[in-house]
Formats: sequence, structure tokens, C-alpha cells
Amino acid sequence: MEKIDLNNKTTLVTGAAGFIGSNLVKRLFKDYKGMTIVGIDNMNDYYDPTLKEYRLQELDNCVPEGTVWKFVKGDIADKATIDGLFETYKPQVVVNLAAQAGVRYSITNPDAYIQSNMIGFYNILEACRHHPVEHLVYASSSSVYGGNKKVPFSTDDRVDNPVSLYAATKKSNELMAHCYSKLYDIPSTGLRFFTVYGPAGRPDMAYFGFTNKLLKGDTIQIFNYGNCRRDFTYVDDIVEGVVRVMQGAPERKKGEDGLPVPPYAVYNIGGGQPENLLDFVNILQEELVRAGVLPEDFDFEAHKQLVPMQPGDVPTTYADAAALERDYGFTPKITLREGLRKFAEWYKSYYQ
Repeated sequence: MEKIDLNNKTTLVTGAAGFIGSNLVKRLFKDYKGMTIVGIDNMNDYYDPTLKEYRLQELDNCVPEGTVWKFVKGDIADKATIDGLFETYKPQVVVNLAAQAGVRYSITNPDAYIQSNMIGFYNILEACRHHPVEHLVYASSSSVYGGNKKVPFSTDDRVDNPVSLYAATKKSNELMAHCYSKLYDIPSTGLRFFTVYGPAGRPDMAYFGFTNKLLKGDTIQIFNYGNCRRDFTYVDDIVEGVVRVMQGAPERKKGEDGLPVPPYAVYNIGGGQPENLLDFVNILQEELVRAGVLPEDFDFEAHKQLVPMQPGDVPTTYADAAALERDYGFTPKITLREGLRKFAEWYKSYYQ
């Protein structure tokens, strides 16, 4: 593994106004000196753009002295924009977090996924080819495991049976990155994120949507009759994993044939403890009551309904993150209660 010192580096973060992207930038501000960080985001309205503006405002308010922060409103699917960014800033490290997210939305709006996740990622790879980088880190997803029955999911498992277009685009990213790593010697690492949650997260995620509905007095639907298990991962744990991976690029070396062995790796980042959806929902309501988002006497039973599985969903996600622990010395450790408490407190301060 090749060590990379992030101090004084120029780093491009795509999806910088997104949930994980904004948290990553904040963390880089805090821990590294003299960086130039370029963020790009198209600020689309897949969910409420005011939340993206709020995250950007938070970033603008905490840029440390000696750090350069540039935000560009633009789309990674626009080749000229990406080429221009690489020509102007010549990033040494690239973290691609821009993507059209969400499994269910991909069933009704496939076009958004092809544009952002396929064409957008291709533009990033091409730019890394023409303006060589020290490390490309990109977001993949636990959804690539599809309906795999064997748990926990290991990066050694076969992942060629996606059950949503979103999953198919993420698997394609891994294939494209492998090909570019092999052909052009671009060190790349894919990270399969497992159900990320936390303050200022994505409103289309279950915990956020549930909270909005309960507040309005609506009924929440719990899929697969509550028998779904998810490997929830708090956003700070995801960011910790990303930052560690950024600093260790797969090594460039030659094979027996004299050609490059692709400097390519893929890791899971997940809590490693799948939680039952019903338990998750119970902890969430307790924390919402504790934070004062819901009243003490809230009749929770009256507001929940158990329903069958949705198309594109999988019953269980469960990460085997042993490789991340082995190579980078890190395992996610923030508990569900701790994470949901932080979310509930943020929700109270932001919305109420």
C-alpha cells in the first residue's frame, strides 16, 4: 500500500453538498493542514435542496485558516465541467461520492442513474486518466450483494445478480474502475457503504421519513413485516473509513508479464451488526421522545403498519468488514442508540 499524506494536497470531492460528502469535507477541514478542497454538486431536487444548502453553509462557516475551499455547482455527467475542474485544480486525490441514490427511485426514474452513476463516473475515470491522480476513492454500495443468501457479505462473494438498477450501476462502477486501474495504472479503491444514517442525512432514508411521518400523525410502513435486517452505519464511522482509505492507495506494481497489476481494491464499510427493523424503529421512537421531537405519551403502536417486501429491496444487509480492519485498522463502532440520539437532537434543532 502506498501512503499518502493529505496535508497540503489538492482533493476533489464530488457530491460535496451531499450527506457523506459534506461530512467528509468537514472532517478534512478539521484534521489536515494546507489542503485545497474542491467540491462539486449539482444540487438537484431529488430531496429538499435546502438541506444541501444548509450543509454547504455549515462548511462555509468552518473553513480553517490555510485551507482553500472551492465549491462548484455543476454536474459530473457534464464532461466539459469535469475536464475543466481537473485542468484548473489538478487534484491529487479524488473522492467520488456524487451519485443518484435510492433503490426505489431507480425503478421509476432509471435515466437519472445512468446519467449520474454511469456517465458521471466515466467522466471522472477519463479525467483521472488524462490528469493522473495518486488515488481515486469512490462510493460503491452494499446493494451490489443483491439477494445473496450467505451472510455476512464479503468482498470475495460473487456480485453479479443485482436486484435494482441502482445496484447494477454501482457494480458497473467497480468494473469500470478495475478496467481503468489495469489499463492506465490508476490506483482506485471502491467502498461498499452499508445503510448510512445520521444528522442532516437523506430524507428519503427510512429513519428520516419515519420521523417526518410520525410528527404529522401519519402511519409508517415497516416492510417485510419488520423482518428486514440492516447493517446501519453512522456517518462519522463512514467518514473515518473514507479518510483512512484515502491515505493508503493500492500499490502500483508489475506482473510476471511486465504489465501493470491493477492497483485496485474494494472494501465493505458497515457496522457488522445487522439490526432488526422493528428494534431500529423502537430505538428511534424512544430517542425522538427523549429529544422532545415527539410527546411523552405518543401512541406509537397506533402509527405503525407491517407490510410485505418492496421490489428491489433485500431482506438483510450484513458487512464483513474484516479486510478494512486488517488493512486500515478500523471497524465502525458507533452504536445505533448513540447515532439515533444524535439524529433526534439534530432534527429537533433544525426543524423545531
